[in-house]
Amino acid sequence: MVVLETERLSLRQVELADARFMLELLNSPGFLENIGDRGVRDEDQARAYIEERVLGSYRDHGFGMWLAVQKADGAPVGLAGLVRREGLETPDVGYAFIQKVWGRGYAQEAAAAVLAHAQGPMGIPKLAAITTPENFASMAVLRKIGFIYRGMIQLPGIDRESTYFTAGD
Repeated sequence: MVVLETERLSLRQVELADARFMLELLNSPGFLENIGDRGVRDEDQARAYIEERVLGSYRDHGFGMWLAVQKADGAPVGLAGLVRREGLETPDVGYAFIQKVWGRGYAQEAAAAVLAHAQGPMGIPKLAAITTPENFASMAVLRKIGFIYRGMIQLPGIDRESTYFTAGD
């Protein structure tokens, strides 16, 4: 089910059939470095991750991460959406893209669309975003779409501090 569209991307709900792409993304160097190792090593584990984490978020919160697909060729290129994260009062805007599409502006395009969709049709006025302190590219994206840096935050289950941004307050 398509949740929203941008000029170049469709964001739709993740399905179990997306396991191969999810396996690739979760084990890409950028994901491992900036988000973390989810311990997913084969397609069966990727399907279990989708069922528990992604589809579980849809069921529990009514939102989650959505698959970003290029309109031009239908190829999946990343994830963007909302995460309910322990330690944050508001949903967290998140995104991750495979390295071969870095530098094309997809993260900014998708994150801006998620922000607008959350604050508009979904009625969520305030949102958060976090990054690793070294992820300057992601911080730049957040600033460009209207997030404001609020400082460092220590979240449960994350072994180091994260940069903390908010939008809509």
